[in-house]
Amino acid sequence: MTRVRCITEMGMGVDVHGRDATKAAKRAVSDAIRHSSLGFFRMLGKTANDMFVDVTIAVPNPQDVDTAAVAKELPYGTKTVKAIAGGLEIPSDQGNDPILIANAAVIVSFDDGKTG
Repeated sequence: MTRVRCITEMGMGVDVHGRDATKAAKRAVSDAIRHSSLGFFRMLGKTANDMFVDVTIAVPNPQDVDTAAVAKELPYGTKTVKAIAGGLEIPSDQGNDPILIANAAVIVSFDDGKTG
């Protein structure tokens, strides 16, 4: 099976208070996918559930992202979520209330139906 990339969407999510990497990641994925309505898969003889949706989340503390919770932001397809180092943490003036920014790349692909 060879996957064919059809859509790449980017998003940004922020947790303004709390430094919650999962909250920021979920917001980043939501931001990315809410800009699109994917209807082209019908032309390929596919359904929304035939999609492969691969998400990469970049945050300063990737070990703190609950990838299963982030995957629930995606309504269809076979989902894969991984967290990597990146994003941005903006320290607060008092040092106890930083802003955490997550970036998301959401890639939608389909099996091209060919073997090998």
